[in-house]
Amino acid sequence: MTELVRVAALSGYIETMAGLGLDPRPLLKEQGLSADLLVNPEQLIPARAAIRLLERSAAESGCITLGLRMAEGRALANLGASSLLIAHQPTLRHALTALQEFRARINSTLVLQLEDMGEDTVLHEDFTLRRPEPLRQSSDLALGVLMRLCTEVLGKDWSPRMVCFSHQAPPAAEQPIFARVFRCPLQFDSELNGIVLRRIDLDRPNQRADDQLARHARQLLDAVMSPSQRSVTQDVDQLIRLLMPAGRASIQNCAASMGLTVRTLQRLLDADGTSFKKLLNEARMQLATQYLANPRMRITDIAEFLGYGSVGAFSRWHGRVFGAPPRTRRR
Repeated sequence: MTELVRVAALSGYIETMAGLGLDPRPLLKEQGLSADLLVNPEQLIPARAAIRLLERSAAESGCITLGLRMAEGRALANLGASSLLIAHQPTLRHALTALQEFRARINSTLVLQLEDMGEDTVLHEDFTLRRPEPLRQSSDLALGVLMRLCTEVLGKDWSPRMVCFSHQAPPAAEQPIFARVFRCPLQFDSELNGIVLRRIDLDRPNQRADDQLARHARQLLDAVMSPSQRSVTQDVDQLIRLLMPAGRASIQNCAASMGLTVRTLQRLLDADGTSFKKLLNEARMQLATQYLANPRMRITDIAEFLGYGSVGAFSRWHGRVFGAPPRTRRR
C-alpha cells in the first residue's frame, strides 16, 4: 500500500515556520521536498517525508506545538475537492462518513474510527505506517483539523466532552494554544489520540447543510475523481487494530468479518503485495512505539493491548523486532 499524502497536509507550514523566525527550506530539502512543491495542494508526496518534516521542524525550532499552530490556521477547504461535499452533509455522522470515503485521496496513512462508549462516542485518529515514526506533531495536527471539521458542522458554540493525547502534557507556556483549538478538558498520556463527544452530537442537524450543494459536489467528484475504493489491505489493517486488544486479530476472524474464506483473503492480500502476518506485525510495531512512549501505560497493559497472552511473549517479539526488550527501549 503506497503511503502518500496531499501537499495540502502541509498547509500553513511555511507561514508557521516564518512566524517562528526560521527558514524552512533546509528542512524541506532534508526530506526531499521544496517550497515550490508546496504550491500545488493536490500534489501527492510521501507521507513519511511530511511526518518527518514536522518532527524535525519542531525539534529545530524548539516549538513543541508546531502541529497545533498549523491546525489553528486551517479551514475545511484544505481537505480539497471533497470539502464541499463534507461541509453540506445533514449531520456530523454523515460528514465523517464522507471523510472516510475520500480518505485515500486526502491522506492514505490516516484512519478515522468511531467507537461508541455508552452515551459518548470517541473519534479515534490513527496512522497506519509500515514502519513506526514519531508522530506527535502529525497527531496534534490531525486532531486539530478534525476539531475544525466538527465545529464547521456543529457550530462555533459546540465543544467536545474531552480530547485525548497519547503524548505528555506540554509546558505551561504552550498550553493556551490547546485551550484555543479544543475548548474542552484535555487528557494527556492517554491510551489514544481522539475526540470524545456526546453520541447525540453525531446526529444533530447541520444548520449549514444544503442538499443541492451536496448533490452538486457529489456529481463533480464522481466526474473528476470518483472516490478511491478501500483496498482489502486497508480493511484488514483496520480490523486488526479493532480486534487486537481482545486477542482476536487472526486471519480467521478478519476473513469472517469480511464475509470471505481464509484462502480468498490470502489471495486478495497476495494481489496487494502483502500478507496478514506482515500487516499484523506492522500494526504491532506502530502501536508498541506509541504505547511505550506513554509513561502511564504498564508493559503488562501494552502486551494485552497488542494481543499477547503474557508479558514474556510480548517481550520476545519486541526483542526480535526492535533488538531490545521493551523496558530498555522505553528508557
